[in-house]
Amino acid sequence: MHPALSPDVLATLRQPRPYPAVSLVMPTHRREPDVSQDAVRLRNLLARAEKALKEDPDVPRERRVDVLGQLERAAEEVDLAHAEDGLVVYAAPGEHHVWSVGRTVAERVVVADTFLTRNLVAAAAAEQPYWALAVAADRVSLWSGGPERTVEYTADGFPLTRSLEDPDAERKERIGDLPSTYQDEDTRTFFRQAHQALRAVLSGTPRPLYVLGDAPALSLLEATGPLEDGAVTVQHGGLAQGPANAVHQAVEPARQEREAALTRTVTAELDAAQGRREFASGLDEVWRASKDGRIRLLAVEEHFRAVVRDVGDHLEPADASGPDSRDDIVDEVVEQALETGAEVHFVRDDTLEHSGRIAAVLRY
Repeated sequence: MHPALSPDVLATLRQPRPYPAVSLVMPTHRREPDVSQDAVRLRNLLARAEKALKEDPDVPRERRVDVLGQLERAAEEVDLAHAEDGLVVYAAPGEHHVWSVGRTVAERVVVADTFLTRNLVAAAAAEQPYWALAVAADRVSLWSGGPERTVEYTADGFPLTRSLEDPDAERKERIGDLPSTYQDEDTRTFFRQAHQALRAVLSGTPRPLYVLGDAPALSLLEATGPLEDGAVTVQHGGLAQGPANAVHQAVEPARQEREAALTRTVTAELDAAQGRREFASGLDEVWRASKDGRIRLLAVEEHFRAVVRDVGDHLEPADASGPDSRDDIVDEVVEQALETGAEVHFVRDDTLEHSGRIAAVLRY
């Protein structure tokens, strides 16, 4: 399953596909005994998708066989033993994709000419991903992290490694010219290469950055060139080799501090918008603003979900089993806000208790 979602990958997933493009979405569980139910639910969803394709007169046999084969291969890639809160599976002629997400999703099967991406978009936004760069004289590694997990990033030249053995060290020692590791020109060159590789990744996938290493390594990296605006350094050596859980634990205090500061900034902006009458609160009001592209900043509580009916000009609470019910309306609002260039921030539960769990700063 894919470990992370980049803006480029998301943009590709949202492009139209040859019909049929199948989306399977289902909640999953992190622990037994509920994990055992997930395999049964996945099989049932696959059976529903197969039935829908066989009964659809607009799906030629050749394409049906292709897409069903893609679904089978996707199912083989699903790792329910390490599931999070939701599973998203896409299949279309010639391709399939599997994503595990840390946000609850509603079960559904959709056959269309595009993938159903709103749950994936909202989950990616809620995950608040970051980059963690772990530096040492012989290895520089990059890690993709979030509140729940951290995995090593092994693309775009990462990790960078080199040997510290100097074949000329004995001669240098005889003449008293053996520099410290972080004053050595080879180390400076190595860090310049790492800095360039990091800048390339950040230009394509900008995220908050945490830099981990001992004091000499951090000093040399900072002297190499400017880092990302707002980059946070964490003085903690020995992590260039990982493991992932140690990197995660080292970053977590700084990440939580950043999250708290961001929440304070977001709530202050919401308060100021109320005074300017550029404020929307509650799902119905925010939903209408998102449809009009008026949202500049959207704030949503992490676990806010709602089941509604769209009655044209507003939303009404609905029963989840109702024929017209929409159980992913919050994710739809998040996707629409992002599509129109809004900032989206997920905040802790009860932060927006007096604003209907969701609020926005409007452009006008």
